[in-house]
Amino acid sequence: MNRVLAETYPDAHCELDFGTPFQLLVATVLSAQTTDKRVNLTTPALFAKYPAPEDLAAADPEDVEALLKPTGFFRAKTKSVMGLSAALRDRFGGEVPGRLEDLVTLPGVGRKTANVVLGNAFDVPGITVDTHFGRLVGRFGWTDEDDPVKVEKQIGEMFPRKDWTMLSHRLIWHGRRICHARRPACGACPLAKDCPAYGTGPVDAEAAGKLVKPGPFS
Repeated sequence: MNRVLAETYPDAHCELDFGTPFQLLVATVLSAQTTDKRVNLTTPALFAKYPAPEDLAAADPEDVEALLKPTGFFRAKTKSVMGLSAALRDRFGGEVPGRLEDLVTLPGVGRKTANVVLGNAFDVPGITVDTHFGRLVGRFGWTDEDDPVKVEKQIGEMFPRKDWTMLSHRLIWHGRRICHARRPACGACPLAKDCPAYGTGPVDAEAAGKLVKPGPFS
């Protein structure tokens, strides 16, 4: 199934726009409960005004809230991104650390966010268990676990470590484009013959084709 996904999504990648590890870290925190597209529309103005952790840590919270309001939950997100910026300034010399055990000590940063940053900014393999990843590995019968940490561990044992980051991208892309939560496009799915959940959504090719979202989502 992973090979089929690799053939289907040869260009799979993180759909958050970023230029530095700090930008990716902030963008990933902001992506909670909203779309990557919305985050990508929001971050240019944020990073133009606050390009470094030191700048964002010293910002006026009300100014940051105004910039982040379109992403939803903007007060909590402002607290998180300003808090992680202060932590980077005070504990890591203004640099984003390249170790999971350090990243998860930052405000608003859990294992999912840490693995996104490690895999895409530092080329350190990581499994990103977001809602799409968790839904698909359950549908595929790869795991019965619901807890993201247990899912990460179990799936990690099934695949070579070097494949973890790309596996995450492929599953997330497939979840966004074809294997939707409510009505997956089963009749248009390249994994149909191998998927135990085939039939959860329309199997008619024409009906399923109308459900496919081609992207891009960035």
